[in-house]
Amino acid sequence: MKIMRCMTCAAVLLAASAGAHALTFKSVGAAPAILYDAPSHKGKKVFVAPRGMPVEIVLTYGEWTKVRDVSGDLFWVESSQLQARRMLMVRVANARIRAIADDSGVPVFSADKGVLLELAEPVSGGWLKVRHRDGQGGFIKSSEVWGE
Repeated sequence: MKIMRCMTCAAVLLAASAGAHALTFKSVGAAPAILYDAPSHKGKKVFVAPRGMPVEIVLTYGEWTKVRDVSGDLFWVESSQLQARRMLMVRVANARIRAIADDSGVPVFSADKGVLLELAEPVSGGWLKVRHRDGQGGFIKSSEVWGE
């Protein structure tokens, strides 16, 4: 009985620690980056990621980083081609960026699915402060973007 309780406790602790793991995101730097199927230039070139594309960091291995894209696909990229500047990708059609972090806020502009927005700062309550490359800024629901 004691062994069974210990195994149950271990499973609960493992599940809790997995849920507490924070995701880390970066963005492709100023130039497009080649994504590979292995951590080597000898690997198959799978995709060319546009500059600013957000990626989730899965693993760093030497000078290579394994990343996940918005579709959930995994690739390898040279670590030097990533930047800490946080970009977000709009996941919904016609996302409204508002003047305040509230559904009642006046829409400042809208962004189509796939548009990149810079994360200016996280805001509580499921909202993010963002900026478009043309300088316009406002607040968007975190559920409407990927890369946060």
